[in-house]
Formats: sequence, C-alpha cells, structure tokens
Amino acid sequence: MGFRSILAKPFAAYVVSKQKSWMRFASQAQETVFESIIEKAKNTKFGKDHGFESIRSHADFVKQVPIRDYEGLKSYVEEIKAGQSNILWPGKPLYFAKTSGTTSGTKYIPISKDSIGNHINGARDALLNYVHHSGRASFLDKKLIFLSGSPELEKTAGIHTGRLSGIANHHVPGYLRSNQMPSYQTNCMGDWEQKLDKIIDETLHQPMSLISGIPPWVQMYFDKIQERTGKEIKDVFPDFSLFVYGGVNFEPYRKKLFDSIGKKIDSIELFPASEGFFAFQDLPNSEGLLLLLNSGIFYEFVPAEEYHSQNPTRLTIGQVELGKNYALIINSNAGLWGYSIGDTVKFVSKNPYRLVVTGRIKHFISAFGEHVIGEEVEKAMKETLLYHPEVSISEFTVAPQVTPDEGLPHHEWLIEFSTPPANLPAFERRLDESLCKLNSYYDDLIKGRILTTLVVTSLKAGSFQNYMKSQGKLGGQNKVPRLSNDRKLAQGLKDL
Repeated sequence: MGFRSILAKPFAAYVVSKQKSWMRFASQAQETVFESIIEKAKNTKFGKDHGFESIRSHADFVKQVPIRDYEGLKSYVEEIKAGQSNILWPGKPLYFAKTSGTTSGTKYIPISKDSIGNHINGARDALLNYVHHSGRASFLDKKLIFLSGSPELEKTAGIHTGRLSGIANHHVPGYLRSNQMPSYQTNCMGDWEQKLDKIIDETLHQPMSLISGIPPWVQMYFDKIQERTGKEIKDVFPDFSLFVYGGVNFEPYRKKLFDSIGKKIDSIELFPASEGFFAFQDLPNSEGLLLLLNSGIFYEFVPAEEYHSQNPTRLTIGQVELGKNYALIINSNAGLWGYSIGDTVKFVSKNPYRLVVTGRIKHFISAFGEHVIGEEVEKAMKETLLYHPEVSISEFTVAPQVTPDEGLPHHEWLIEFSTPPANLPAFERRLDESLCKLNSYYDDLIKGRILTTLVVTSLKAGSFQNYMKSQGKLGGQNKVPRLSNDRKLAQGLKDL
C-alpha cells in the first residue's frame, strides 16, 4: 500500500465520525446555518434591502425574501461585476463560476471565501466515505482522472472567473495532484474533441484507477479509447475500480458504460452545481444521496406542484415528506438568497436525510396538461430496457409533436441507439405502457384519444454530440435536456 491509501483510512474515519454528529441532529444543524448566514449578511446591500436585521425565524425570512432564479438576482450580481463590495455577501466573491443560462445568457455565480470549502470538501468527503465504508483505498495510489472544463481563469472586475470544474481544479489537494490526470496544459485546451484525443494520449498507458465526469462525456472518452485499441476498458485500464459521476441521472447510461468497461465496478454519485455542492452517495450501492446540512447552505423545499403559484409553501428540512417531489431552494454563504437552482428532488430517507434528483423544474412536457417530468421518462426507459436487454442507448430526449403531418399529436422520443431493438414497434409499445403506468394524466390522454401513443425516432450515431458541438456545448459540464416542452432541440437534432 502507498502512503495515500495508508493515511486515507484514519482520515476517512475522522470525517465520517464528524459527519454523524450533524446527521443525527439535522434540523439543529440547519438552524445553526440559517442563523449564521443571516447574521453575517445583515449589513450587505441585499441584507439591508430585505430587512435581515429584523429576521428572527424562517417565517420572517419567507415574508421578506422571495424565491428567485438567477434573473431575479442578476441586478445584484451586476453591481458586483461593476466592482462594488458587500452586495450579496460581505466583501467580494473569491470566484465567479461561469455557466450558461437560458433567459439570462451567461450566468456569473458568486463563490465566496466562506463557500469554496463547500465545493471542495463535498467531493473530498464523498471519496472518504467510500474509503471508510468499503475499506478500499488503494485506488488513491494510482492515477485519477477528472474530465472537466479548462482551469484557465479570466478576471471580471478583478474576480477570477471560469467554469466550476476549472475552479475546483485549482483546489485539488496536494497529495492527489501528483497522480491527477490529464496534465494542466491538456486540461486548458478549448476544443473538446482535440482535448479528448490528447487526454487519451496521456492516459492510455497509465494505471488509471478512478475516472470521474458527466456520464455522456465519460462514454465519449471510452468510445474513443475502444476505437483506438479495439479493447474493453477493463483490459486497457486493469486497475480501474471506481467511477465517480454527477450532473445527470446515471440510469440511461449505465448499461452502455458498463458494457464498455466490461466488468462491474464501484461508483459514487455526486450532486454538484455551480451554486453549491449539495449531496453525495455516502454508502456504496445504496439508494439516495446524503444532503449536506452543515456546509453553509440553508435549504428550502417547495412542493413541485406549487412552484409556479404566487405564494408557494416553503418547507425546512424537518417538514419534508418521503416520496414527494420538491423544487430545491438554497440560501448560502456565497450570497444566494431564496435561489431556485431549477432541480427537483425526492427524499428516500429521513434518518439521515437522503434524496434523489428527479428532474428539472423547467424541463417537462405539458402540451396537453400531461405534465410528464424527467423522472418519469427515465423510469419508463429503464423499465423498457429490462424487457429489451439486447438494446443499449447512447442518449435520448423527448419532445411533444403537436402538429404531426398525419394522425393525432404524440410524444416523440429521439433516441440514439448503440444497439437498436430487434423489434422497434414492440419497444415503442413497452415504452408507452411504462409511461402510462407512471403518469395517469398521460394515460388518460391516450385512452381519451387526445394523444396517440409515443413515436420513437432513431437518430444516427453521433447525433447528440454533433448537435452539442453545433451549439458550442460539447464536453465539460454541458448536458442534454432530457425533455422539452417545445420542438427546438428535437428539430435541431433532426436537421443535422
């Protein structure tokens, strides 16, 4: 065993022991965070505008701080970008995490000196929990790769600005930096395809033990390795034992990824975002991600069906119910207040609080009132693949077809198959039946002949990658929306 794996085990035991203390007293941990961030921000511009000085409870906070998305906080961010201090949080941000938005264009998410630890320690603690609960640490002695955006940073009003994954790259612990891959120079390359080729050049003959990234981009890495070598990943990287991922639901990618690897390996799911590191899978092979309740973020949960109402219910951690979809709202020590990150979550455990990410609040199909959400289409696909084990998929998305050339309106599933079904009509029927069971509104529309059963459109290999490339969103943190309520993405894919 190397020194990293030897030292990791006692450190992991220490971290897990500290973690258990706040896991047992979740509500108290959140109350402490709430009081701390309100007190610290009361003299900021935002704090004065919203009467933080008079806030004594969560009920007071709800009255004085509305739910906002980035657009609602943008005017404050613009003041920071103009060089002003003490706007959303004391002083100036340490970084701006630059990310793409829909209505707002590029978003500049502040990361403060207080909040940077949330991003860095969350990922660290996920690995240490794995070491503690599995007893496996030897992977730390070999090579680790983090498929990420460029670590090169620009400056905005004197504030270092870049992609979150690039910012995080600057905070990789020294004891891991010597076995981290790819090289800094390669990581700085802007063209994803050229960068991927260079990453393969550097890693192909290395003892890779941990591979981390968003599943579709890791799959692209695997595909290119297999094109070069003609081998399964297990034969290229015999030491590969741990896959760390986040950003999208893993299930639609699981089969193809493990087929590419050629053996089952352990995996850890993370729930990171530019706005914060929220949760990680603390127990190997268990459902649910442990919500980090003492990491500088005070969480609120809005029942998903109330999200668009004028005065939605805003629950604290002690008020949530199992199995119910909530829009996730955060208040953080980076100066994000009443901030809707756009994700929906569902709790699978309350002792401790573990959740799963169920979709995006803006990503749904309700062209006829069916309100089909991401969780439902992904479950329908997963169930259908169990009935059609010969099938594997690279990527898919779903959109409504309101004005078909003939017949009734329907949902169109645009799927890039790695291995297509032997019987496509049977695959379509099973997929539609699964969705009907999961969504009663959709089922009623089918039975009432308002909609006809779904239609699968098979896309040629590379369609999703080519579309993302055409949009300047190939690689890094970019993700394909699982479903849309319009035809923009669907048409873009079909026009390629």
